Amino acid sequence: MAHPHSPSPALSPSSLWIRNPLAVFTANGLDASGGIVISRGIITELVPAGGQPSAPCDSTFDASAHVLMPGLINTHHHFYQTLTRAWGPVANAPLFPWLHNLYPVWARLTPDSLELAVKVALAELLLSGCTTAADHHYLFPAGLEDAIDVEVGVVRELGMRATLTRGSMTLGTDDGGLPPQSTVQRPEVILADSERLISKYHERGDGAFIQIALAPCSPFSVTKEIMAESAAMAERLDVRLHTHLAETIDEEDFCLSMFGLRTVDYLESVGWLGNRTWLGHGIHFNDDEIARLGAAGTAVAHCPTSNMRLASGTARVLELEAAGVPVGLGVDGSASNDASNMILEARQALYLQRLRYGADVPVERALGWATRGSAAVLGRSDIGQLAPGMQADLALFRLDDLRFSGSHDAVAALLLCGADRADRVMVGGEWRVVDGQIPGLDVAGLIAEHSAAARKLING
Repeated sequence: MAHPHSPSPALSPSSLWIRNPLAVFTANGLDASGGIVISRGIITELVPAGGQPSAPCDSTFDASAHVLMPGLINTHHHFYQTLTRAWGPVANAPLFPWLHNLYPVWARLTPDSLELAVKVALAELLLSGCTTAADHHYLFPAGLEDAIDVEVGVVRELGMRATLTRGSMTLGTDDGGLPPQSTVQRPEVILADSERLISKYHERGDGAFIQIALAPCSPFSVTKEIMAESAAMAERLDVRLHTHLAETIDEEDFCLSMFGLRTVDYLESVGWLGNRTWLGHGIHFNDDEIARLGAAGTAVAHCPTSNMRLASGTARVLELEAAGVPVGLGVDGSASNDASNMILEARQALYLQRLRYGADVPVERALGWATRGSAAVLGRSDIGQLAPGMQADLALFRLDDLRFSGSHDAVAALLLCGADRADRVMVGGEWRVVDGQIPGLDVAGLIAEHSAAARKLING
């Protein structure tokens, strides 16, 4: 006879049925109308409409008021920029003048101010339904050499997944580049730190929480040598590569004058045209370049809000995808967005791409960019969709705000009516947002500290 306190043999260990959601977006066409079953941080079963799990579950969560979808995935961000949002001197500037004005401010970053900036960015993302975020950090002024270590600590504190890129700048104003000399580093310093970070933090395989990638900043802030050396290291250590490319016409002109090459030719010349690489923005490609990117499997992080804010242009997303380019979404830095909200970014992507291609671009396609597409951009096959064997990374949205009243298609309402905040978010089977709040996070205190740090950074 079983001990009265022992678990029933019919129950899966710690299994949870998220039951009968109001609507579901699986990102793959599978039926999960009756919900999903989770065990040990993994999705183990999709339940069809009117169905029951194949075995009894330890617990259930009634999702009848929620739209259920995979956790959103952000493929391009600069967390530190939450400290310089809506700054007057660059509020109406395109990319190059925007950077010229901001670089000297950013050069004053400290470990404490970076930690606050990262926490604000990640908390914003998490509350918007985002479970995995890629950050491009390329500023390492004196005293901030351990910037990526600071980021790792905050990611772990909030229980999210992240691809943290060890960015770099080597081409300062003295050598014809854009950034001030105080923000550039020597190649040997960059490469040694990159190897240290990969060895210390990079996790491999399904369920990884922290991954490291190598990310020289942009053609106008790094030398060809550090691009080529980063590509060689990424190949040797099997990590991904990231950079900004083809964001503006100014950048294209810079590449032509500095290297005598258009952006994709430049990418190929330094060994980056391959499926290990994803590119921030990817706007100004011609037809031949799009075909070459697709053939190589090089991915693009589409950043619609930032591209509109800086008037950089509109990425040719449908043509990129048709050519075989994986496309995901990024909020970009919080000084050119000026938010870190992934569900709103999906809405912007939908509307911007409809402006280019027509009103028949489906809502589901934009949600696909934010989930399954973004997972592919980061080289991951374990997140971004609801299916058996996938990580239990979920976002659940309620539709009971005034903005949703009168809406009929619950999935379409998320974007068309402008959902901006998730009610529940799960990462690896653990609830990280509950009733629209991050348990244990003192948001008011964080805002006060972060705002003070932002003022100090601007005032020098």
